[in-house]
Amino acid sequence: MAAVALSLAPFYGSAYAATPQAPIPPGAAWWKEAVVYQVYPRSFNDTNGDGIGDLNGITAKLDYLKTLGVDVIWLSPHFDSPNADNGYDIRDYRKVMAEFGSMDDFDRMLAEMKKRGMRLIIDLVVNHSSDEHQWFVESRKSKDNPYRDYYIWRDGKDGGAPNNYPSFFGGSAWEKDEATGQYYLHYFARKQPDLNWENPKVRNEVYDTMRFWLDKGVSGFRMDVIPFISKQNGLSDLPADKLAHPEFVYANGPRVHEYLQEMNREVLSRYDTMTVGEAFGVTFEQAPLFTDARRKELNMIFHFDIVRLDRDGWRKKDWMLPQLKAAYAQIDRTGGTHGWNTSFLSNHDNPRAVSHFGDDSPEWRAVSAKALATMMLTQRGTPFLYQGDELGMTNYPFRGIEDYNDVEVKGQWHDFVESGKVPAEEYLSHLRQTSRDNARTPMQWSAAPNGGFTSGKPWLAVNPNYTRINAASQVEDAGSVYHHYRRLMEVRRQTPALIHGEFRDLDPANPKVFAYTRTLDDKRYLVLINFTRETVVYGLPEGLKIAATVLDNGAAQQPVQPGAASVSLQPWQATIYEL
Repeated sequence: MAAVALSLAPFYGSAYAATPQAPIPPGAAWWKEAVVYQVYPRSFNDTNGDGIGDLNGITAKLDYLKTLGVDVIWLSPHFDSPNADNGYDIRDYRKVMAEFGSMDDFDRMLAEMKKRGMRLIIDLVVNHSSDEHQWFVESRKSKDNPYRDYYIWRDGKDGGAPNNYPSFFGGSAWEKDEATGQYYLHYFARKQPDLNWENPKVRNEVYDTMRFWLDKGVSGFRMDVIPFISKQNGLSDLPADKLAHPEFVYANGPRVHEYLQEMNREVLSRYDTMTVGEAFGVTFEQAPLFTDARRKELNMIFHFDIVRLDRDGWRKKDWMLPQLKAAYAQIDRTGGTHGWNTSFLSNHDNPRAVSHFGDDSPEWRAVSAKALATMMLTQRGTPFLYQGDELGMTNYPFRGIEDYNDVEVKGQWHDFVESGKVPAEEYLSHLRQTSRDNARTPMQWSAAPNGGFTSGKPWLAVNPNYTRINAASQVEDAGSVYHHYRRLMEVRRQTPALIHGEFRDLDPANPKVFAYTRTLDDKRYLVLINFTRETVVYGLPEGLKIAATVLDNGAAQQPVQPGAASVSLQPWQATIYEL
């Protein structure tokens, strides 16, 4: 798709025009300045008509991403895999999945990214491998196989599993292997046996794999469920109160920080890397242990307290704006002086942002998607966009269980519905709002058949609204969600206070408006976001007065005069002001 070059001037207020390109503050890392875009390769762009996205499809769209303003691409797993869990079950860590292409395709894609001044981070999935990985194929052959200790094998207890650990994908986390009569541990699918990090040979294999990709030129890793790598001593049964949320036990093994510090010492400290951990099960109190730069572990982690704000497992709960604001304030405090945060509203494991936190009705979808973009890109942390966020893509209109592809859904269907614990319609009504498959439907490139994603039959159905919501139409429309994201990234890049400035929620209890400041030295900015369909006359607290408008999401009906102490916020209006 041809990139459309648009002048930035008409979209900014005078404050923007007056802001020169700022130097990066001393000691700041490039990954703090960056905006990251997550590509889920299976659903991004298919160039060979097999219905599955591929690496050449990513290469073909790099100009689109560069025009958007993306600095770093996070590529979800591209490794050789039997796809029991869409690539998070790795058969060979140094081979490209055949459906996605070849290593030559990978090298060409990376070279084209570098040509455009973009970086690449890849998934590091080392809590578990595939059961088809050569290590596990050997490990299961006999108790005295040299690879036996690469995985976690135990004898059964009282005619059953070694303990009561549940799998996140349903059933027990233990699978009996008939060859030796022992059980192996798998926190996820039975085809995803957990690696034994107690074994130094396993750790060295992981570090060698990391060096292989870093030497190729990738710039770091998103680390899948990385806190789970250290298992509890003795693997005792979980007490009853921990069974519903085992992640808080799994993420707190006794050696997790020792392992991460060793990884940093042996590998990460020797390269110019960016690392982000998927920290499921890590509490706010524990987070600085992973991200305080003085501890030399990870740069940042994903907190799930915002995307899981209204979740209890697969169940959807109601949420209120003050809860969302409290989570943002807590995350900001957790970053502290020596740490750094991430800012994201969706990914491959969560529903679409505008359907989750915005209003995906035809009337309000675009403006609410822009409001959410404003919020996400003005937090103190590195923003992570998920593919399609920049178009305001929505949840898929799922009907029955047969519409879903996700291994997690199939396991839960068996545990809850087929067992008779939960009526089918009750489970499905929650799943439509919470399912990961909402985010995995193919990217909507154009109004052509299948949204321009493929000339074949897509592996997962394309959302039928692709004729209205697609990249081709939005790139041509200066008022689109895509161009609002692009302008926001440009404003963020040129406004150090929006990256490094202190964050302060001015009105935490307000149920309709999110009002916060970002302050750096003598520069102070105010962000106002109306989370309702109503006009809200909002008086600025603490005697604040507006100096200039920096960027609005298109909802404002009239400009605010300098010196104004109140704003008439239109439905879903989101505006950045200079104070």
